[in-house]
Formats: sequence, structure tokens, C-alpha cells
Amino acid sequence: MAYAQDGTAGYLAPPYATGSGGNVGIYLLNRVMPHLPPWLTWAGTGMAGALGSLRWEASAPAGVGLTLASVTLTAATWWAGKSTTQQRRLHSAITVAAGSAWVTGACLAGPLTGPLDDLFLMGGPVVALSWNIRMILRRNDTDPQAGGADKGLLEKVGLARAQIGAAKVEPNRVTAPLSLEPGEQTNDDVSKALARIASALDLPVSAVRYHPSPDSSRRGELVIVPEDMLAHGADWEGPSNLGGSIAQPLVIGRYDDGSPLLLWLPGDPEAKRNSTHLLIAGGTGSGKGETALNLMTEILSRRDVLLWVSDPKAFQDFAPLRPGMDWSAEGGADTEVMVEAVKAVIPARTRWLGAHGYRQWVPAAAQTQTDPAHSCQAGRACGCTGMPFLVAWFEEAANTLRNLGDDAFTGIAQEARSAGVSLIVSLQRPSYDQMSPSTRASLPSVIALGCDRRDEGFVLPDGVLAAGAHPGAWGNRRPGYCYLVSTGIPEDRYPSPGRTFAFPTRAVPLMEQLAAWALREGATADPVTGGAVTAVAGRAYTGRTKPDTTPAPAGPRLTAVQGDHDMNDGQGQGLLVDPEDAGIDPEADLPGDEDGDDAPIFGQESGRKPKPDEARELLALALEEFERAGQMVVGPVDFLDWCDRNNLTRSWVSKRLKEAAIDGRLEPTNTTGRWRIVPALAAA
Repeated sequence: MAYAQDGTAGYLAPPYATGSGGNVGIYLLNRVMPHLPPWLTWAGTGMAGALGSLRWEASAPAGVGLTLASVTLTAATWWAGKSTTQQRRLHSAITVAAGSAWVTGACLAGPLTGPLDDLFLMGGPVVALSWNIRMILRRNDTDPQAGGADKGLLEKVGLARAQIGAAKVEPNRVTAPLSLEPGEQTNDDVSKALARIASALDLPVSAVRYHPSPDSSRRGELVIVPEDMLAHGADWEGPSNLGGSIAQPLVIGRYDDGSPLLLWLPGDPEAKRNSTHLLIAGGTGSGKGETALNLMTEILSRRDVLLWVSDPKAFQDFAPLRPGMDWSAEGGADTEVMVEAVKAVIPARTRWLGAHGYRQWVPAAAQTQTDPAHSCQAGRACGCTGMPFLVAWFEEAANTLRNLGDDAFTGIAQEARSAGVSLIVSLQRPSYDQMSPSTRASLPSVIALGCDRRDEGFVLPDGVLAAGAHPGAWGNRRPGYCYLVSTGIPEDRYPSPGRTFAFPTRAVPLMEQLAAWALREGATADPVTGGAVTAVAGRAYTGRTKPDTTPAPAGPRLTAVQGDHDMNDGQGQGLLVDPEDAGIDPEADLPGDEDGDDAPIFGQESGRKPKPDEARELLALALEEFERAGQMVVGPVDFLDWCDRNNLTRSWVSKRLKEAAIDGRLEPTNTTGRWRIVPALAAA
């Protein structure tokens, strides 16, 4: 056989075949050859009957043996046809039964006895022709539009009785409807056979998927993607929609068929899409950092969203974007404050949205409220400042969960969506020993990157795994490969792998420009959100503020003490002194002895124990000092250095903290022994 120039298969004529007659004869022979086996079997059956009659004619023992052999051969044919179609099984069994019965009769009575010769001459050609007709019909069934070309494949993987409909062929994607044998096969059988189908097609497991029909347990679509278009990753070239709304899709990569990898955070009542929270999960080296960069750059490029980020790794991956964030925290006490602040803004934002007639956040809520239908004043537009969408992002969340408890995000995850707040949690392994089941259940969307095979059940729903998704097959060998499960995405897309854009070094200047744009053009906190977060975080929250370009003087900053013209520089500016000494009266007497000044150094706590009134005053000063420094969550351990600096004992700290909580200056957090400072202006 050889191939013509057009790629079609043909047969080379032998050297002796010259002229058109030889070519026609060879063509006819090639066409007839596939139909010869039934006729050769008919001729072989007649020869077997004739030869058998010479040995076993009129032999009773031979009759018993030949009859048992005939029955056994027929039963074996029926059993062997179990994996094929019902029609083929029945046809084969009838053919074998008829042929073995004739051979038995011919061996015992002779092939020319009675009607045996007529049965052979009439029945044999009929049976042979029936197989020829079947072969012709089967060849027609293999037309691509009929879907029969894949029957051999289904037989190999144990789905021989399944019927494939007309396939839909797209660039690098073939979708074929599949109908299973009623009462014998279910969609679960196809899910279990996906690995064998991939093996038969010589493709990776992730290239074959099955989407079961929600209306049937035996129907679905088999999807095959023959070429991995993700093998050559694409670099990030900039935000997809600079200045657009956060309600528009975020483009973070592409699927294996080349289509964009899209994600929505806010809901859309018109599209019946709910707001969502997001989990980013993947093992070390799976590409979580670049996945986060894709999502952060898209968020920062939108005009109506605030981004709060906590990163215990001190923004090692996100430093170019940090200036554009509305609030950034480096872990520890700062993250504790951010968690408490998110909890505080949720009811405030929900109250504002409800008062303005919004059942959920929509882009119109971020604009000045000039519509009477969305007004907190009856019968007229209220003109209230709009409320931007809020994204609270907790990077390396396992660290935060260890410090604050596995349910630190539970309340936020359950209540934030209606307040126009989206929670994003990123960690390596979202197992139940790190994150509470309630929190995990409240994170409906997930970007699942490569992971350990044993962790697949923690990151993806069972139905997505059954449809062919296997992030464990990647591990850390294919950074950026991921599955995206989220609202707004068709369910048949869930088991389709995608890959996020890569961020090369040359992308850093562009990220810095984006951060500068966000600082200049991005949304600022509305009065409701800003007031709620300031009441919790105090000076720890600054919002988007332009950096001070005035160069700071070298060394400690000094101030002038007015009135001492004899010791100044003659320019009327006063004596330069340290600010903390500016209030000291040089004429005042030194303080007298205090209780405990003569206490022994060894055998007891160092430092003095102030009286109750003085202790309360000192604690108030300490809380003000922490508040000025932006540390809004404190505990006894935070007072160790403070006590040493002020020569005070430490035993009274816990008691005074409880008193401050009673007075409304402190509020307990989720962590035992940790207290949140209530800013002085908001203190009860």
C-alpha cells in the first residue's frame, strides 16, 4: 500500500499489471477480499462434513460427541459475545449453531443424505450473504457523522454498548454526545474509564473529560483535547480592562483550547450570578505566586474596588503592587487587626446597601447615589457617596489560621458576600486540620493548582474530579496549570485545565506603573467603610494616600523651645531640643521617692508597682502609644518591653487589661489573651 500525493491510501500495481484492465482487476480483488471470509467458512464447513462422514457415519458414540461439541461451541460463542452488541451476539450464535448442526448431520448421515445437500447449497450462501450485508452496513456506520468510528475504542475500554452521536469538531477540541446502555451502564462507568480512554488515544489523562447530563444518569458528553496548548506558556502583557469595573470578568490566563480563563468576584442579579469568595490552593512550586499576581493586577486595574492584602512573607512577591493597595499588612498583629476590621465593616456596609435598596453590590452602588430608587431619603435622591467593592486577601493563610484559629475566617466567609466583600484565601493545603469545615464550605470558588494526589479531594469537588480533573497529576512540575471552579463559569468548563500568565522580570516596571495608576485613579474608601475600619484599626489603616515627596532631614527631628533668646542661635528660633523633652520645666524639683524604690533587686520582680489610679493612667498612656504606632491588637507579651522601659513590674498588666476591657477601651479577639484596642475617639 502507498500514499498518493493527496494523502489518500492506494495500492501499487505489480510490475506485470499493465494497462487499465490490470488496474481494474486489482481494484476489484481488493474490494472483494474483505467479503470472502464468510464464503470461505461456508466452503470449509462443507469439507468438514464430507470428511467427517468418512469416519463417523452411522456411529452412535460420534453422534453424542458431535452433538455436545455443537452445543458447547454455540454456548461459547454466546458467552464470548457478551461485550459486543446484542445484534452481533445473536447473529454469531445463530450462525455457529446452524453450521455446527449441519456438520453433525453430515458426519453421521452423509452430506448428500436427505435435505442436507439442499440445506448446504441454499442455507450456506444465505448465511454468508447476511455477513456480507452486515459488513456493508457496518462500513456505513463508521461514517463520522454517525459516530460509529469510535465503537472499537469503546469496546476496548468496556463501553461497547454505548452509542456515540454526531461529534462536534472545534479547533483542538472534539465533543461527542454519549448514550449508555439503559439499565446496564451509568455515567460513573464512563468516569472510571477515562484513564483507559486516554491510554487508548495515547493522550494525558487531563486531555479526556466527561460531562454527565444533569437530566440523565446515562447520557453526557465526551470531550477530547488532542493537543496541549498550555505547554508553551504566555507572558502577562498588562491588565485586560484598565479603568473598567470589578463587575466585569477578570482575565487571568487561558484554557487548553486557547479560550480565556475568566473569573468574576461580584454577583450580577441580571445574569443570576452570586458574589463569591475564592480559595487559591496549590503545593510548593505550583505557581500560586504568579496566579496571585494575575488576579491582583486585574483587581488593581479596576476603578471601583478596594484591595486589602495580608502577606506574612512581607510582600516578597507583590512589592511592585503594594503602593496601589488600599491596605497592606505583613502578618502578626497587623493581620489580626485586618481580620477584626473586615468583621467590623461587614455590618456597616450591609446596613448602607440595604438602606439604599441594593440586595447585593452592583457597580451602581459605587457611584454617587443620584437615583431616587436607590436613596436613603424617601421620595428624593440622597446624593450619598458611593461604596466601592472590597476584596480582602489573606496570602499564606495557613500562618494566619495557626495564630488566630482554624475558624478565623468563618464569620467573614459566611456574611461578607451580601456586603459587597469578597474574601480570597491562599494556602498550600486546605485540609480540615488547617481550616475549619465551615470556612471551607463557605469558599465556593477555587483555583486549584498542582498538588499532591492525596490532596485532590481537599481542593476540588468530587463531581469535578469524576469528570476528569486531576491536579495531582501536575504536582509542582507544571507551574501555573490550574482548574477554575467558580460562579459564572459553565460547569462543563470545570474539568478543563488552564494556565495562568507568567510574570517575567520585564513585567516589573509595568506592575509599578499599574500600582501608580491605582494610587492616582483607584477608588478610595467611602465614609461608611472608612469609618468602620478606622474605629477598629485606628492609625493602622491609612487607605490610598499619595507618598510624601518631601525629603526627610537626617537624624532626629528637633523642635524649638520659644522664649529662651539668650541660648539660641540669634535668629529667634529658640533652643533646639528633643521633642520628648520639650515639656520639661528646668526649674522644677526632681520627683521624690516612690514606693518600691528601695525594694531588693533579687528575689522579686524588678521595677515598681504603681498604685491603682496611677496604673490605670499608665495603661492608658501605653494604649495610646500602641495606637499611635498602629498596633491595634495587644496582649501581655506586648507590654514586656514597655514595662522594662518604664521600670514597672509586669504582674499588674493582665489585671489592668481586663479593667480596660470593662471600660470599653479594649475588646477581646478570637485568640485567648489578645485584645483589640478601641480607638480613643470611638471609645465608649
